[in-house]
Amino acid sequence: MLSQMQELVTRVKDKLDEPWNKKVGRPRICSLYEAVETACMYVRQNCTEEFLGDLRGLSQATVSRIVTTLVPLVKEVLEEFVPDAKEAIRIVQGRACLVDGTITPCWSYDDHPELWSRKHGTTGFNAQLLSLLDGTPVYVSDPLPGKTHDTTAFTETSVAEIVGHSGGAIADKGYQGHIEATPRKKPPGGQLSENDQKCNAEISALRAPIERVVAHFKSWRIFHTDYRRPHRTYRDAYDAGRALFFFSMIWGFE
Repeated sequence: MLSQMQELVTRVKDKLDEPWNKKVGRPRICSLYEAVETACMYVRQNCTEEFLGDLRGLSQATVSRIVTTLVPLVKEVLEEFVPDAKEAIRIVQGRACLVDGTITPCWSYDDHPELWSRKHGTTGFNAQLLSLLDGTPVYVSDPLPGKTHDTTAFTETSVAEIVGHSGGAIADKGYQGHIEATPRKKPPGGQLSENDQKCNAEISALRAPIERVVAHFKSWRIFHTDYRRPHRTYRDAYDAGRALFFFSMIWGFE
């Protein structure tokens, strides 16, 4: 059985328009395996291109070309591993699920003020995640501008539709009015009753698995630390990282 990286390299090789190393002309400074590995290291660790170059004995310009060329291909060849709304609905049918949102930070691009999240105090993108009660990831939404509130993201992505086909959902206070099982808010100038406090504690305990899913998702550092490349390249990097997230779980590799 092929390792995860071998499988990925084989898929990328089959998608290339021409051989990575041609029999004529100047040979590539690294093999296709090394190049795909470098692209994945970039997504996994969000390293600077200079660091990856020093690590692999490559120039920064070469690393940039590798990332620019191969990250979109990684996204394309692993797309089948990313559950779409239809697949997510099939999984949650009649089952309880958990919902949470997170911010994936990026640089402050002058021409994209919509990325500023007042809640998180940084620029980035809003991602919605959904899992089963046991913490099995079911769905990760497309990214929305950082200014998007979780309740808006809930309805603007497919998450609301998926939850509508489930046996019920649990979420934090940010989803009140859209999901029934959310913690009670403290009344203005008052205190929560003892029963409300117990209810909130139970909901928080049930929500723990989705918080672990978010932490696992953001262990791919491209989602946890500032994205530094041009804004136009973000979607490819996000989609590649999301695909690698699901692919790594299916193949049991980290």
